[in-house]
Amino acid sequence: MNAGSSAPGSRSGAAQSTLRRLILYVLLFALVVIAAAGLTGLLERLFSTGAVVAATDVAGVARSLAFTLIGGPLAALLWWFAWKRLDDAAERASVWWGLYVSAAYAVSLVTGTAAFLAVAASFIGPREPQWYLPLSGGLVWAGIWIWHRWMWRHPVKQPVALEDVPSVIGWVFGLMVAAIAAIAALGGLFDVAIRGNLSLAAGVETWWQPVLRSLVWAVGGSLVWWWHWLKENGRRRDTGLVDVALIGVGILAAGITALAGAGVAVFVLLRTAFDRSAPLSELLAPLGPAVAAAVIGALVWRYHRVSGRHRRAGTRRASRLVTSGVALAVAASGAGVIINASLAMLVSPLAGSGARTLLLGGISSLLVGGPAWWRAWRPARRPHTADAIPPGRRVYLIVFFGISAVVALVALLVIGYRLFEYALGDVTGGSLLERTRAQLGLLVAAGAVAAYHFALWRREHVLVAAASQAAAHTLDEVYLVPASDPQTLSKAITAATGAKVRVWRRAEGEGPLPAGGVRSPDPELAGRVVSALEGISSRRVLIVIWPGRAEGARIEVIAME
Repeated sequence: MNAGSSAPGSRSGAAQSTLRRLILYVLLFALVVIAAAGLTGLLERLFSTGAVVAATDVAGVARSLAFTLIGGPLAALLWWFAWKRLDDAAERASVWWGLYVSAAYAVSLVTGTAAFLAVAASFIGPREPQWYLPLSGGLVWAGIWIWHRWMWRHPVKQPVALEDVPSVIGWVFGLMVAAIAAIAALGGLFDVAIRGNLSLAAGVETWWQPVLRSLVWAVGGSLVWWWHWLKENGRRRDTGLVDVALIGVGILAAGITALAGAGVAVFVLLRTAFDRSAPLSELLAPLGPAVAAAVIGALVWRYHRVSGRHRRAGTRRASRLVTSGVALAVAASGAGVIINASLAMLVSPLAGSGARTLLLGGISSLLVGGPAWWRAWRPARRPHTADAIPPGRRVYLIVFFGISAVVALVALLVIGYRLFEYALGDVTGGSLLERTRAQLGLLVAAGAVAAYHFALWRREHVLVAAASQAAAHTLDEVYLVPASDPQTLSKAITAATGAKVRVWRRAEGEGPLPAGGVRSPDPELAGRVVSALEGISSRRVLIVIWPGRAEGARIEVIAME
């Protein structure tokens, strides 16, 4: 009775503990944010008006005072209550404790860093009248960040669950800020070098001021990234979250940035050479930012590819497959655009620069994505055995086949819709080919990708199936010493294992049965012999069957090598 009633009671207690932690940490997070907002508002008025705090905005000052003087003490009281309970190991291992620390750490880091960098960048060029106001938020959230970093690194009460989340959030945020700002700064420099100083005509600021402001953000983001990635040893954390972040940001996002920048740069160069339909300065406008995106994206991608070499083999394979997937998507979209533009020229040879521009865009995507995919995927190096197929490769083939098949199916449905619309409706809206050329290009490109990946998957599936069948037939020879007619036994063993059966007969013959004994019928005995061979890894086996009593013959299996 006691055992039956303890399980519901324990489940009820666990549910109550989970609900209590949820309410506790959600309230604590909300009170911390409220207190921070109130204190930020008070500091803004202090910086703006000096000693006159409530001269104009009475409602705003009252709100800030209420948030600070009510929300602050409540947050401190609730935090003290939660902190005392962390002496219990179950509280420290709670997911809600780790989630609270991670959320507060991330919000304070992002808000404080953005505020400080905005103030630092405001010193370059014309400044707003109240440029110093973000400093108040930066100071408040910096204090909250230091407070939660101390809790995150506490030797006893630090979170056990999600303990790697603050580090991952920190270096991912720093890397993204640094990369975006570096692209903006480098793109400004390249634009000035390519097109000259065009900002002097506006008379507002010189060309180097926005470059320096972007550089301030790049340096700040790099410091945040360096602190969490190197100083906090984020790169040495061997967790799944770190691997996912490294592949998602350092490989996927960086690869998309690099390929997109390179594609735009090649497109601009092709337009400059073959499509002068706009002024040269206008044609070259995207070139500087595109080259900057290609350079920064390639550097970030290369760094994380090198860093990934020291991680698990699965992470390295995933990074290579992600790179191949991004490059293939770019190349396939370029091929579809080329088909679209070619059909446009076929329908109307005098289509003008629109179709030519579209064609150059497709060619640029194909020129950038094709070599990158070839280098990452290496289609000439096909695995010829099942052991040579890397783990995850077949999943990649299935995923890409599925995505491309869905895209091709959608394109086919749209073509069918256009076909029936053309047949049943008004024909004054252009030819059928003109209406469906975009979908035809998408259908051909996606269909080719789907067919290629399905063919590879089918080939490797055959290799794996053959290897599995070969592994099931590990026996070469079976030496059988039967107690009765061996014909049924030999056929059953050969069918199950593929081994050659050699029958050894006893010198004295089958011999008489023991007193009260009976011989098992051959079909039943054959099944027992095949079952006895399961799990045998030897290539030669000796099977001796002894006449048994009523429960059946005794089977003895002896591995010979």
